[in-house]
Amino acid sequence: MKKYTTIISAQELYKNLDNPDFILIDCRFDLMQPAWGYENYLKEHIPTAVFADLDKDLSGPKTPHNGRHPLPLESQFIKNCSTWGIDDQKQLVVYDTVSGAFAARLWWLLRSYGHEAVAVLNGGFYAWKNAQYPLSQGEESHIPSFFSGHFSNRYMANTKEIESIIGNDSFVMIDARARERYEGKIEPIDPVAGHIPGAKNLFHQFNLTDDGYWKTTEELQKIYSPLVDDYPDDHLIVYCGSGVTSCFNLIGLAQLGIWNARLYLGSWSEWIQNPDHLT
Repeated sequence: MKKYTTIISAQELYKNLDNPDFILIDCRFDLMQPAWGYENYLKEHIPTAVFADLDKDLSGPKTPHNGRHPLPLESQFIKNCSTWGIDDQKQLVVYDTVSGAFAARLWWLLRSYGHEAVAVLNGGFYAWKNAQYPLSQGEESHIPSFFSGHFSNRYMANTKEIESIIGNDSFVMIDARARERYEGKIEPIDPVAGHIPGAKNLFHQFNLTDDGYWKTTEELQKIYSPLVDDYPDDHLIVYCGSGVTSCFNLIGLAQLGIWNARLYLGSWSEWIQNPDHLT
């Protein structure tokens, strides 16, 4: 069976809709209306898809020192994966409304737990719906399975490391937020505006065409090459507001064969917790 590790089209997913080795996970979410995703999942979703909540399932307890979406507890995440029917042989397909930026967080988490067969639905739920493929309502469930993954921090950077590499030209940080937030002109979510010193900007939506589908590999190469050429994979660090939408840039890099770039998990919302940090 072909293994999908970055993105999958609605057409390819439809061909595998009855494939028992495929597990679908709906990650629709709205940062301003946290209940919105689940409410819409109940109204309509891709058949067999279970729901994963960004705040409850893909994030962990907050403290005064971490970001808005810290890591989920390992024991809880493993339990969730088992409940969702994930085992070592399953192909995972994750999706949200259009872009896949929230689903990308689960993509990154699963890779960090050693599960590589996970792909984001290209064009998201709307691509499926616009193709007039079947829809379901209400809750879905799977027979619980045994998920054997364990978290590895190989794809993650922490605040201490970010502090140590500021001014180090052998590393590059890429801020995935909109240009206006990066420049500090607006800040709709966090209490401080700006960006981490030395960081470059590549808004995560620039990975997509105007109609919400991934750009071609050639187009992505033109976008990323000026930022990442000549750097080792693990010297590329992405961040955003809270370690969610920047995972989308990791998928963009992966499509170019750059698999070991890392996520600054706490991102901007953790960086600004320390008043001594420059912005």
